[in-house]
Amino acid sequence: MSTPELTISTTDFDRLETLLDNLPADALGADTLSKELDRANIVEPKDLPDNIVSMNSTVRFSWGDGKSSSLTLVYPKDMDKSGTTISVLAPVGSALLGLKTGDTINWPLPNGDMSTITIDEVLYQPEREGIFHR
Repeated sequence: MSTPELTISTTDFDRLETLLDNLPADALGADTLSKELDRANIVEPKDLPDNIVSMNSTVRFSWGDGKSSSLTLVYPKDMDKSGTTISVLAPVGSALLGLKTGDTINWPLPNGDMSTITIDEVLYQPEREGIFHR
């Protein structure tokens, strides 16, 4: 399976770069996120297609085993105990960032196994709602 293109807004890119710059080099998830940012297409927030997973988007996605999840992609500081958020530094969080509805990606799980993740729907995206500077 080929790796799908990633598209990220300039706002998200800049904030994620700042986040990475302020983390220890060996912080969990930092290397993976950095590699994802390196391969991303960067666009102005107003030009971000409405089916792309951006920061603070709520996305419904399916695992390779057919199970489905809906989570909001957040910065680590915005994680809560509700079970409805996922940090962009988590392996699945990095996998979701920048994908569009219909994309499927192979992704390693924490236990070393591989899984596929398919984006079913972007339920909420700040840019789609005209919120460009959150």
